[in-house]
Amino acid sequence: MLEVSSKWSSERLTPLLSQYRAIKEKYPDALLLFRMGDFYEMLYEDAVKGAKILGISLTKRSYGRAGDVPLAGVPEKSLDTYLRKLLKEGIKVAVCEQLESPGQGKKLLKRDVVEVITPGTITDPELLEDTLPNYLFSIVVEKDKAGFSYLDLSTGEFKVGEGEKKRVVEILKQLKPSEIIVPEDSELGFGVKLPFYYFDKKRGYEILCEHFKVENLEGFGMENLLLAIRAAGAVLSYVAEQKKGKVDILHRISVHTLSEEMFLDDFTVRNLEIFETQRERKREGSLFSILDKTFTPAGSRTLYRWLKFPLISLKEITKRLDVLEEITKNYNEIKKVEELLRNFGDPERLVGKIIQEKANPRDLYALSSMLEKAEKIGDVIKEMKSERIKEIASFLKGFSDIIKRIKETLVESPPVKITEGNIIREGINDELDELRKISKDSKSYILQLEKKEKEKTGIPNLRVGYNSVFGYYIEVTKSYLSKVPSRYLRKQTLTNVERFITPELKEIERKIIHADERISVLEHEIFLSLRRWVKGHYEKLQNMARAVAVLDVFISLAKVSLERGYTRPVLDNSTIIEIKDGRHPVVESMIGERFVPNDSYIDRERNQIILLTGPNMSGKSTYLRQVALIVIMAQMGCFVPASYARIGLVDKIFTRIGASDDVSRGVSTFLAEMLETANILNNVTERSLVILDEIGRGTSTYDGMAIAWAVIEYFHNTEERPRTLFATHYHELTELEKFYDRVRNYSFMVKEKEGGIVFLRRLKKGPSNRSYGIEVAKLAGLPPKVIDRAKEILEKIYKGERLNIEDIIKERIIQLTLFSGTKTDEVVKKLKKIDVERITPLEALEILAELKKNMG
Repeated sequence: MLEVSSKWSSERLTPLLSQYRAIKEKYPDALLLFRMGDFYEMLYEDAVKGAKILGISLTKRSYGRAGDVPLAGVPEKSLDTYLRKLLKEGIKVAVCEQLESPGQGKKLLKRDVVEVITPGTITDPELLEDTLPNYLFSIVVEKDKAGFSYLDLSTGEFKVGEGEKKRVVEILKQLKPSEIIVPEDSELGFGVKLPFYYFDKKRGYEILCEHFKVENLEGFGMENLLLAIRAAGAVLSYVAEQKKGKVDILHRISVHTLSEEMFLDDFTVRNLEIFETQRERKREGSLFSILDKTFTPAGSRTLYRWLKFPLISLKEITKRLDVLEEITKNYNEIKKVEELLRNFGDPERLVGKIIQEKANPRDLYALSSMLEKAEKIGDVIKEMKSERIKEIASFLKGFSDIIKRIKETLVESPPVKITEGNIIREGINDELDELRKISKDSKSYILQLEKKEKEKTGIPNLRVGYNSVFGYYIEVTKSYLSKVPSRYLRKQTLTNVERFITPELKEIERKIIHADERISVLEHEIFLSLRRWVKGHYEKLQNMARAVAVLDVFISLAKVSLERGYTRPVLDNSTIIEIKDGRHPVVESMIGERFVPNDSYIDRERNQIILLTGPNMSGKSTYLRQVALIVIMAQMGCFVPASYARIGLVDKIFTRIGASDDVSRGVSTFLAEMLETANILNNVTERSLVILDEIGRGTSTYDGMAIAWAVIEYFHNTEERPRTLFATHYHELTELEKFYDRVRNYSFMVKEKEGGIVFLRRLKKGPSNRSYGIEVAKLAGLPPKVIDRAKEILEKIYKGERLNIEDIIKERIIQLTLFSGTKTDEVVKKLKKIDVERITPLEALEILAELKKNMG
């Protein structure tokens, strides 16, 4: 590793390196991108670290007495690409800019850090994924309670909340923040640890009041949320520190109320494949991929949040369903809105750039086009009746002044960079117009001057040129030097040409250079003034952005509902879940009309526990998931894949599906299964829905069956009595229906035919008569010898015969000896020497292998 400390001797440093050292010492934990001309350079250890992460060359440069300094640089024009890589690796980056332009006589330019960027404080949309929010999350734990706060700095979303520690940690997992901050004494085992004063209650309260310019926090509904205030104060302090106090985008803060949303733990989200598939971790094949037909990134992010946190308020769910019903009924009219949304852009993040004064000329012009479309959308929906749509429509009007000023000020296709010029229209500023005329006429005069000098001197290839060092000059090839007049003053001699100046040329140059410089300054000032004026309308713009995002979600859900034949669910405060012709939304999309729908009826008072049996591949797991997904879709305010659905509100959904090791924690398949089961047993309520698939399969048959039996009894007898779907291969458990009045047996139908079985995918009352495991194994392609042998062993078990390792080995040896001609007595003699009470299954198999080898 190259050492920085050995280079930090003031006597050995050049002025540039001294400047670098002073800045780097302020940001020791950040990778410093130090602007030098058209490049951002990394020096010393930062160069070594940055080159490795970015896959760029590590070089070195000699700085006099300081010796060779390691360097790695990235071009200014490609900064976003490299920033994205650094932030993805969790690197904190300090961006150091040149604060003055290079000029004659300036040896060392003034530089300073203009922004510190961490994974959770990214504001530039180009560095973010369009369809996902980018959260910075703060958590404070006190005994069994926790306060939390999170924000997306690219959109201004800022929320706080409090609750049980376990629940808050699950919220954290759900949000998947890019960065987490915690107090330095935190025992959570994750997050960036900050000094305790960041989380001080009094300091946090004062910072929040000062930022939002209020006397107290009562208006935000968080006056008494002391842990949440500590978390929110830390978030605001941390962001202000990274952004040099520029946190204008945070204009509002709201309470994330845990009691108003359905609880979905991380296991359930993964098991139900809501956002990504369990095996390949891909978006395609998830519920989100089916429902997301949004046109804007803001709409996609809003749908993402709705799916993360389904509602449990009957009033709010009904409002959403009312909107969706009206849109589906008027979908032909809504198609006009679809066309307007198709190339709408990302209103939330564009408005965020404007508020943070990072918007460029093209961004502002895009906003004017966006606002024109927003007003047209408002006109389309303003006659609709639902309360929510009327509210949305009210946020999509009143932008004519903003549109007019932007379009009257900016040219139609402005450049991205302010410094590129040609941003402002003619007629906006008299001085600007006059300077442009001078610049244009002067350049024209240069051409006239060139023509006149050619005629006067008789030099046909005489040329008037320009460079940044000498300014304007007259260039003559050496073959015509004899024709150069005495009024020409020699400026530069090159290999084949001589360059000259004249008093007349220098006067023209002075006018042109002054005009161009002043034009650049004026355009910049006019643009900044326009941007500040637009920023002053931030509240209207943010309301517009959120309204467009929400409307986009409703149209997406309506489109999916109409295309796939979804129906409006009925929601109430009962404990009944009744579904007719229910379908799995994802599986149905893959196999189409071949999907077999099924009914469901679960009632806490009568059909509390559905005990589901049937062979693998018969449809049990699909059925379990589809019931849970239909409930989630209904409570997020979406129509559902069923001919009818009545959903008694569910406050929590727990699932335990499939088996997998948790290698990161050193947890076995069975222990992982039991941890998930324990979490469910300890957290269910009377309004919970529990989905269990194959509890107890990770251990011995009798242990597993005993655990499954006990779990069913617990759910039946506990005071909460959660609605439960329980799939199992333990057919012995079907006897429980005889002893417990709220347990009901159901199974998936299978049709037996010669040589195999056919899965009918149809649910029926009553238990399955057997598991059909061997038939499924045959379908999977196991060799015929294995299938035949399995049938022989199963037949003996059905007959009640006692089978042990010695019996199986002896029978198999006899078969082998008959086939190979070996004397059975010799084999039996060896078998008798085995101590059956102490031999392990592995040792038995080794003996079998040895005997088989000897027979060969």
